Amino acid sequence: MRRDVFQAIADPIRREIIRLIAQKPLPLNSIAENFEVSRPAISKHIRILTECGIVMIHTRGRERYCEAQLQKLAEVSQWVDYFKTYWTQKLDALAEFLAKEKAQQTRKDKPASAATRAAATGTTAQRRNAATPKKKKK
Repeated sequence: MRRDVFQAIADPIRREIIRLIAQKPLPLNSIAENFEVSRPAISKHIRILTECGIVMIHTRGRERYCEAQLQKLAEVSQWVDYFKTYWTQKLDALAEFLAKEKAQQTRKDKPASAATRAAATGTTAQRRNAATPKKKKK
C-alpha cells in the first residue's frame, strides 16, 4: 500500500515521533519510552512513517535507529502555502468589504445639515432656497 506524507502527519503520535527524531536519530526503544502506548504500537507508527518516506531505519550493532527525512515534509508545506495564499486573498477581500460597509454606515448615521434636511423634506420653493447661497446685505 502506497502511503503519502499526509497520512504520516495525520496522527498526533506520529507527529511527535517526527519531532523527536528531527534533531538526531534515536533508537526505537528511546522513542517508545516517550509514549504511553505499547512498543508494538510505536513500531506500527514507525512502519507507517517509513512507508511514507519520512523515516529511515539504520542498524547500529543491536540497535535500530530511526532517522528523519524531513525533505518529504516539503509537500505538506507547499500544500499549506497554496491554501494560505487562497485564504489570505479571501480574508483581504472580506476586510475591504467590511471597511466599505462601515464607511457607508458612518455616512448614513451622520446627522444631515439643515440645507440637506430642507431639500429632502421641504416644498419645491424651500428646496430651491436651501440650494441657493444667501447674498450678503451691504
